[in-house]
Parts: sequence; C-alpha cells; structure tokens
Amino acid sequence: MSQQLPSLDHTTDIATWLRRLADVAVTAVHPDSLVADLLPDPPPGRTVVVGAGKAAAAMAAALERAWQARCPDAPLTGLVVTRYGHAEECEVIEVLEASHPMPDDLGEKAARRMLEAVAGLGQDDRVIALISGGGSALMTLPAEGISLADKQAINRELLRCGAPIGQMNTVRRHLSAIKGGRLAAAAHPAQVVTWLISDIPGDVATQIASGPTLPDRSTPADALAVLERYAIEIPAHVRRHLEQAQGAPSPDDETFARDDSVTLARAQDALEAARAAAEAAGITVKVLGDDLEGEARELGRAQARLALEARDEVETPLLILSGGETSVTVRGDGRGGRNVEYLLGLFEALAGAEGIHALAIDTDGIDGSEDNAGALFSPDDWARAREQRLEPADYLSRNDAYTFFQALDRLIVTGPTRTNVNDFRAILVLPRTP
Repeated sequence: MSQQLPSLDHTTDIATWLRRLADVAVTAVHPDSLVADLLPDPPPGRTVVVGAGKAAAAMAAALERAWQARCPDAPLTGLVVTRYGHAEECEVIEVLEASHPMPDDLGEKAARRMLEAVAGLGQDDRVIALISGGGSALMTLPAEGISLADKQAINRELLRCGAPIGQMNTVRRHLSAIKGGRLAAAAHPAQVVTWLISDIPGDVATQIASGPTLPDRSTPADALAVLERYAIEIPAHVRRHLEQAQGAPSPDDETFARDDSVTLARAQDALEAARAAAEAAGITVKVLGDDLEGEARELGRAQARLALEARDEVETPLLILSGGETSVTVRGDGRGGRNVEYLLGLFEALAGAEGIHALAIDTDGIDGSEDNAGALFSPDDWARAREQRLEPADYLSRNDAYTFFQALDRLIVTGPTRTNVNDFRAILVLPRTP
C-alpha cells in the first residue's frame, strides 16, 4: 500500500483519506517489512521457532522466507499459534489456530506442543520466539491443579470488568505453566531469541502475551491483588495456588543469561508513519501519545473537547493522533469493541460539530470480537443519525456501538491484518468555514 497521502482540498473525500492514513499506519508495523534484517546466523545446532499472537503467522512466514533466501541448508523447524482466521501459509513452520479473546482447548494443546518442541535442546541450539499481542489467550496452559475452565471463567470476568491489559496479563502469567518466562526455562540451555510486536501501552516486553520467554518481577500476590481489586470470585483451589505458588523464574536466573529480545514494532511506529505521511501532505499533526488507556467512551469524550478547542483556533487542517489500549466496562448486551465505543463517545460529545472527522481502528483488523476493525464518521453523520432516530446515549448504555455505526454504514471492515499494535485513532479538524 502507498505511503503517500494526497493534499486536502474541497474535492477530497475525507473518509477515503482517513482510511488511507490508517493503511499507512498498519503497513508500517507489518512483519513483512520488519523481520528480514534481524535474522541471525544459524547456530551450530538446531533452530526451533515457536510463537503466539495475532501476528505470529505473518512473523513466521516472513522469517521463513528470509531464512530460505539466506541459509536454505540450515535446519529449521517449529510451530506457532494464531487467532482463527489469522493464519498464513508456511512450508516448514507449522501454523496452528486457536480462540481469542476467550481461550480454548486448541490453545492449550498448542502450548503443550511448544513445550515439547523445545524440550531436550542443547547448548548449540537456538529458539526464536515470535511473540505478539493476543498470544496470552492463544497459548493457554493452566498451572498444575488449575483447569482450562477455571482460566476461561477468570478471563471472562477480567474482560467484563474492563481491567487494563497489564493487570489481566499479570493474572494470566501466574495461573500459567508456560508464561512468565517458563517457555524459555523449558528450552534451557538453548539460547532463546525473542522477537516482539508490542500491543502493550508503554511497550513493557514482559507484558506482551504475558511474557512466555521473558521473566519479570511480578508475584502471585500481585495477581491475587488484581482479582480482589475487581471483586472477581475465584475457586478456593485457585486462591490456594496464588497464595502458595513460588512464582515465575526471576530475571536473575542464569536460565536467561544468554537470551536476547528485540521489539520489532510498537504503537509509536504506526503513529510516526501516519504523522510523516500527513505532514508530507501539508497537514499539521499533534500526537497525544501511544499509550493512552482508560474507559473507551470517556477517552472519546475527552478528545472531543480537545478537538472542539482546536477547531476554534486552527487556520489550517490539524490531525490529532493517539494510540494505546482503552477498556470497556460491559453494562449491556450489545455488539461492539473498544474502538467503536470510543468513537461513539466522541461522536456523542461532538454532536455534529462542523469540520471534525474521526476514525478509530484496532490495528489487528478485529475490534473486540466482531468482524470490523473499527469505524469512522463525518459531521454529516449526526443529521443522518437523527433521521434514523439513532440516539448515541441509548447505544452506549447497551455497549452497542457496532450496531450504531452499522446503521450509518460507517464500519471499517479490513479482515485480519496479521499484525497488532493495538488502537489507532485519528481526528481531523478542519478550520471553521468563513
């Protein structure tokens, strides 16, 4: 996809312009443009690839192409797991699919097979771990004494209560037999090299997919504190596990002495690509940050106020960009995801204000559990919503933003992008018409 954007004038279709801007952002963080230059020389022994996440299959395919071009005679094996529908064909790396965001038994089987794949490796072998957002749900292997049903129930409640991704992954890590560095520990004494595509605000490497190959200093007590904070009821045996477990391997453990990790892409990279393309088209750009969190609709309302203030001051078009991962506290039984909920909060607060257009997508192509990446709107959509008797407040009360934007034919459907750096939000503010 082209990295150039047209200049804005009275003939520009703003919706198309915003869609092209989003394409620029997503292309910048796709594995195809990230993996080849990182490929290390083959080790004396075997190279085994493992991985999990929404970008894992695309990362594996890119690695495999680079490997075959550079060292076709060196042995390469492995397997990765990705979300249903996000697979990509590979020749020697096996690609499995499992459920996200709710884990299933295929994710559990994939995790067991990864542990088997790295078992028995030696000093001369290397593991390349391809880790991206979504991997935590996709490689669910419960700790001893905990069932998949236990983890599914806890995961469901964490999703419903709107807990930030970092807190969710703290819980997941300490109920797991593979996360929190345990996969790397199983591969010891082989060297483990981890390639990451970050979906975590702040890009904390150990939080991405709950860090299966990276240790961190959180404890089972931290996980228990998250569950208690949100008043999530857990079975007695799960509580006993968190009270008595020793926790994940420490960063000081010699297991990790030869290991290495590198973050290939993050939200900041997508925003910077969009910024560069917009500035080249003559647009002034303001980036609010790549790590914004909080309740989706409230962030939308707050950014509406910023856009309204800017509209009264700007003399040329202004593009307001932000990334991160918001959350949604589920209050109703509607359809939606955090990006359309953010956008509906923004839409309601703007009330059709002249000259303000907006787009919000999840860079993986799936907003929540629906089939859309996100949505967009223009000022004219306010009158169209009134004509159809669509009341934003009613749809927000049901968490039904998908249905609202579907009625306006403003959903963005891209299909899986096979990358994931979380939310991409863009508000285009045009000067007031004289």
